[in-house]
Amino acid sequence: MAKTVSDQLIARLVEWGVQRVYGYPGDGINGVMGALRRAQDQVAFVQTQHEELAAFMAAAHPKFTGEVGVCIATSGPGAIHLLNGLYDAKADHQPVLAIVGQQARSALGGDFQQEVDLVSLFKDVAHEYVQMATVPEQILHLVDRAMRIARDRRAVTCLILPNDLQELAAVEPPREHAMMHTGIGYTSPEHAPRDLDLVAAAAVLNEGRKIAILAGAGALHATDELIAIADRLGAGIAKALLGKMAVPDDLPNVTGSIGLLGTAPSWKMMEDCDTLLMVGSSFPYSEFLPKPGQARGVQVDIEPRQLGLRYPMEINLVGDAKLTLQALLPLLKTNPDRSWRDTIESNVRDWWRVLESRAMTDAKPINPQRVFWELSPRLPDDAILTADSGTVASWYARDIKARRGMMGTLSGGLATMGPAVPYALTAKMAYPDRPVIALVGDGAMQMLGINGLITIAREWRKWKDPRLVVMVLNNGDLNMVTWEQRSTEGDPKFEGSQDVPSFPYAQYGRMLGLGGVRVEQPADIAGAWDEALASDRPMVLEMVTDPTVPPAPPHITAKQVRHYAAALLQGDAQALQVVRSSAREWWDGLVRTKT
Repeated sequence: MAKTVSDQLIARLVEWGVQRVYGYPGDGINGVMGALRRAQDQVAFVQTQHEELAAFMAAAHPKFTGEVGVCIATSGPGAIHLLNGLYDAKADHQPVLAIVGQQARSALGGDFQQEVDLVSLFKDVAHEYVQMATVPEQILHLVDRAMRIARDRRAVTCLILPNDLQELAAVEPPREHAMMHTGIGYTSPEHAPRDLDLVAAAAVLNEGRKIAILAGAGALHATDELIAIADRLGAGIAKALLGKMAVPDDLPNVTGSIGLLGTAPSWKMMEDCDTLLMVGSSFPYSEFLPKPGQARGVQVDIEPRQLGLRYPMEINLVGDAKLTLQALLPLLKTNPDRSWRDTIESNVRDWWRVLESRAMTDAKPINPQRVFWELSPRLPDDAILTADSGTVASWYARDIKARRGMMGTLSGGLATMGPAVPYALTAKMAYPDRPVIALVGDGAMQMLGINGLITIAREWRKWKDPRLVVMVLNNGDLNMVTWEQRSTEGDPKFEGSQDVPSFPYAQYGRMLGLGGVRVEQPADIAGAWDEALASDRPMVLEMVTDPTVPPAPPHITAKQVRHYAAALLQGDAQALQVVRSSAREWWDGLVRTKT
């Protein structure tokens, strides 16, 4: 039997299949750290350089592996630092277990140093299950329930361990009243909807003539089924940001991303469709979906609470996306009228020409769109991409052509800054033989990514394939917020808020023993990507880009135009260059769709 409560905890996690625990030490969790040392031949402890990194890595773990991510931190400040990454997991419905230390039981309630009411603190982010252990007899059933609930509910759970409890002798709960006797193991309840509901959904889809499909993260494993249904119905497929890898972008009827970071073909398809099939998505911006009443709707989601949330659907199907679409396909009729599909494909062809033209437009010094456009054809077939929040997410969403075999993700529901580098680290640890590319803005890089480079420098020699490229868009600006200030508030850029301090990213990478290349000329972009993707070590690729290139939404409202003009007229220091860049974007969109 395990020696201490901490040994018992770690042994139980190993039984559940946990292979890595991401975290940072501290005296409030020392007992568990000792147990991790004793069990290091069974489970790896990954020391991150900040607890927020640990939580982001744990949040990414299920995104890339399907397993529960586990992170650990000390009491008080360490536990508090986990919160942003845990909320990222919560917002994207990812199973994560957070283990945090607490002060000794005898001190609780006495305003002891680093004493925080952790049950209350974690009650929202881990609302499905947060418990503090008080006696050794609880440990096994607390671990079992936390792991099972995290997996079953795709949620964050939390266990709080007072530091004096961690060192007590482990016990097996006796066969007595009020003692729990639990076990490990979990079987996923994947299922398809009832036949009656499938028939009703098929009836709606078969009557549609202009069908739009929206695929999200819940459909990532249903690629073949999405393609087959779209072909059967003559439909186009748009993708929520987390669903970018659900279907390849090189298919002629895939319109790409939807929403503020989306494409013109996706916008047009949703504006004109008469039927909407939404699969595995909780895409939040309803203004980019059909107008209520315009289209009949069918939604598929494994989580009942997500159904009918964004659009008034006619048929709601509870079930796994792949199994549901497999069961639905035989009930669907082939749509003989391909005019809708032909229109979608024409719009998609025009859009790719627009993107290429926009990417190749001159900027000072580098057009950020070109950075992504040049990367896209160079991506290895098995590449894994992570992107941060901000304008970098816009170019990731639009300019990268996802292909079969690739993986990619970012912070979806929370859209927080900072996860791209820790996400990439987790991907590399899960798939050490695959190339990984992190796409990061300079704001997010200074916020957390620089710390992540230190972890990369320590870990990379363990990987079979050492390629991990951290690409930084260095434009000296918190760019997405700057554009939002202009277009949504009508305010000019506020330099005191938006300017990002200069930092030598590539040079810093070289100081850490990594590769580092700074690119200041458009002609050097392609060669820099080639060098980074052929490197014998992780690479920091610093692209010095123009902050005045606008990440324009696919549809611009009159209100946005008024705000935009007002901001520039109020003395925006970049007004002239912004006008020029915006004019080029508009012109490319106008001309390329007419040729």
